[in-house]
Amino acid sequence: MAQHLATEQLTITDWVKGLAAIPERDFALENVQDYIIHHSVRPETLDKYSYFSKGNYTRNLIFKNEVFECMTICWEIGQASRIHNHRGQNCWMSAPIGRLKVQNFRVDDRDAARGTCRIIPTDIYEMDAAHPAYVNPLEPVHQVLNLAEFGKRAVSIHIYSKPFDSCEVYLREKGTYGDVPLHYTSEYGKLNPAERLL
Repeated sequence: MAQHLATEQLTITDWVKGLAAIPERDFALENVQDYIIHHSVRPETLDKYSYFSKGNYTRNLIFKNEVFECMTICWEIGQASRIHNHRGQNCWMSAPIGRLKVQNFRVDDRDAARGTCRIIPTDIYEMDAAHPAYVNPLEPVHQVLNLAEFGKRAVSIHIYSKPFDSCEVYLREKGTYGDVPLHYTSEYGKLNPAERLL
C-alpha cells in the first residue's frame, strides 16, 4: 500500500544503520513504515548496489542480519517481477530512482496438493521516491513492474523481515503456483562470480 512523503535524506549507509537500530521487538509493519516515510535515501549513494541486466531485474544485497535483509532491485525499462509472495514475511519498498507500478492479487481456490489456484487482480498503485510502500500482509501476492511507458530505469529498495531464500511464484495463465529459490546478483557491492550481466 502506498504511503506518502519521506522527509530527511540519508546516505544508504546511515539509512540502514537507522533501520538496524530499531529493536527486534519493535521491527513491525507500522514502525518500519514510519521510519521509511520520514527518512529517504539519497539516490547517488546507491551506485555501489546498482547492477543492471538486460536479461532480468537484479537483486543486490546491502545488509542482512537475523531480523531483516535490505537490498536494491534494479529494473531496466519494461522489466517486471513474476507474481509472487514473501513467505509470510513483512516487506517495505521505496523507489529512490524512477517509479514502479505494484499490482496486488487475491488468491482463490487454492489447492496445495495440486499446486493450483486462481489469482484475481485487486489494488494497484505507483511507487516513487516520495511514495514508499509496504506489502499488505492480508493480501501479500503481488507483482512489481517498471512499465515501458515510464521510460527510464528504476532502482527500488526492499526490506524483508525476516530474511527468506525462496518464494511462491504464481502463473496466472496456467492457474498454478510453486516454490522458486532466490539468489543475489551482488552482495555488499560485489558482483557474485556466477552472475553475468548482459
